[in-house]
Amino acid sequence: MLRRLFKGTLALAALAALSTTGIASAETLINGAGATFPYPLYSKWFAEYAKIDKTVKFNYQSIGSGGGIKQITAQTVDFGASDKFLSDEELKAAPGKLLHIPTVMGAVVVTYNVPGVTKPLRLSSEAVAAIFLGKTLSWNDPLIVRDNPGVNLPKKPIIVVHRSDGSGTTSIFTDFLSGVSSDWSKKVGKGTSVKWPVGLGGKGNEGVAGQVRTTPYSVGYVELAYAYENKLPFAVIKNQSGAFVEPSIESTTAAAAGAAKAMPADYRVSLVNQPGKNAYPIVGFTWLLVYQDQKDKAKGKKLVEFLNWELREGQKMAGKLLYAPLPANVAKMVAKTIQTIK
Repeated sequence: MLRRLFKGTLALAALAALSTTGIASAETLINGAGATFPYPLYSKWFAEYAKIDKTVKFNYQSIGSGGGIKQITAQTVDFGASDKFLSDEELKAAPGKLLHIPTVMGAVVVTYNVPGVTKPLRLSSEAVAAIFLGKTLSWNDPLIVRDNPGVNLPKKPIIVVHRSDGSGTTSIFTDFLSGVSSDWSKKVGKGTSVKWPVGLGGKGNEGVAGQVRTTPYSVGYVELAYAYENKLPFAVIKNQSGAFVEPSIESTTAAAAGAAKAMPADYRVSLVNQPGKNAYPIVGFTWLLVYQDQKDKAKGKKLVEFLNWELREGQKMAGKLLYAPLPANVAKMVAKTIQTIK
């Protein structure tokens, strides 16, 4: 199912409806751009919503969170999409009040291509940081071997693959690395774009997954759905409680449990390295960025109707595409926030 969703274009989301007299009814085109992280789910949502409201067509450019932030700030799209929440400075740069509308949560996985290794690798946070810093150079490094007894790890150089574009997935991943490695925090830091110490670049989650799939002995990071789509293995990561946790809907939900109880009113919160034995450590919200005061009131009304639908019905589709739906208390908060869009 995921493979079908990735093919084609999101322009398939809706077709102009015909009236009972056979004349095409008026169509509202809503343009969006940004994160590749939620692309599979948003594609599904737009297609399903087109069956409900045939007067709306969504055109979404999956260009990365950095591009989405730039375009919504410039008001060249009706909504942006980002897996990184905007800083105070970025919010001030916008010409109006931008709202963060959380849609779902997802896991960023460390995916790899190591011929001959069939058992899922276990990686500590220390090992992940060392690999992406370029300190751990070989797959049979003691830092990897110690957590994978019985696995025949080859003496082959590790080829790192990272994002080449401004990316919310990168923001989540580097937020995680900054929290577990003081060396990473000092030398590289976190954000949608960083100066990578080593590695090859790939555009979008699709590009990184494609590079890893076709490059033996490589390692990269992608949203969970992209690893499944490309039939790539992904590592079981050691969390701050000392447990090795597999990325899943359940472990993503567990990571959000604590943060959801104290959710800030603007939803700008990090979910990485959350406490809890069952919490996967590399998790994040993904947000739609929408102006509270809509210039085009008719289009804004249609956008609000869609947001209410995805909050009521769209959440039910998240699990099948490997995203975790919003916690119930957060969904109630979001419903009230959507009501403020005028």
